[in-house]
Amino acid sequence: MSEEKPTCCAPAGGEQITDAHLRRALAIGPADDSTRAALAAELRPIPGGFFEMGARKSTFAADLDSPRRRVRLDPFRISATAVSNAEFARFVAASGYRTVAEHEGWSYVFHLLLARADDWPEHPPGLRWWRKVDGAYWAAPEGPGSDVATREDHPATHITWYDALAYTRWAGLRLPSEAEWERAGRGGLVNKKFPWGNELVPGGAYAMNTWQGRFPDENSAEDGFVGTAPVTAYEPNGYGLYNMTGNVWEWVADWFGPRAPGPGPLRNPKGPESGSGKVQRGGSFLCHVSYCDRYHVHSRTKNDPDSSTSNSGFRVAADAG
Repeated sequence: MSEEKPTCCAPAGGEQITDAHLRRALAIGPADDSTRAALAAELRPIPGGFFEMGARKSTFAADLDSPRRRVRLDPFRISATAVSNAEFARFVAASGYRTVAEHEGWSYVFHLLLARADDWPEHPPGLRWWRKVDGAYWAAPEGPGSDVATREDHPATHITWYDALAYTRWAGLRLPSEAEWERAGRGGLVNKKFPWGNELVPGGAYAMNTWQGRFPDENSAEDGFVGTAPVTAYEPNGYGLYNMTGNVWEWVADWFGPRAPGPGPLRNPKGPESGSGKVQRGGSFLCHVSYCDRYHVHSRTKNDPDSSTSNSGFRVAADAG
């Protein structure tokens, strides 16, 4: 697991495939037919068609989220929420899978989530808000002594891309493509910043879980949460999907890289065949305009597929039934 340059978002990317982690993910067998059918039945249908993907102008040029491109997608299905702790626990109990963080013995935890950050002094140079915590993983998100007993309906975190892949193999599902994720996140709206429109705080009411206050030391939690929120917090978008921005970064299938060139519309784009990390979408509870203004439906970041942090999760998808 990479220990280089985490940001406010998550550990920064560099092309990396860890054969052992990939082999463990690919070794996961399928759940029984009834479990797979039940999981598939919970997905929400997203209509096919054209949409404008990306931003008119990038806030961060390196994110490569501009210019807008016209994209055509076939119909597909996607989960209404990020995979929760309860859902991930069911997968682990059934499959015996151990996450990358468990195998490596540590994960990155945001410092304000720790009872005593000074107990975990190791951090990347200049990024003191990310602490390397021995024993932190999805079921002990803040390390030894922590658990998810009161957070079963919160998103599973400390999830790497490999972990998400393992879950999808068990569930008989897949990760959404980046284009699918963005179409779903937009909820049927055209060229809007957020799943509900263009206002950050629509009508004066918070609509997503991000950072309020002074990053990285003061979070006033005006939106109701310092860390993660339940997967069904706030109102869903027009497709009935929750927390498509804020809360946790969500892994998608694609490698990070420049968008395909050409004047015409892209059809069912899948991203490059390789790249400098896997794409994550949607922002997280740590996003703030002063530092990581990536809580828009077009926002993207990249990370190593073995990166594990307290704000990384995923949701699942499938072809149209």
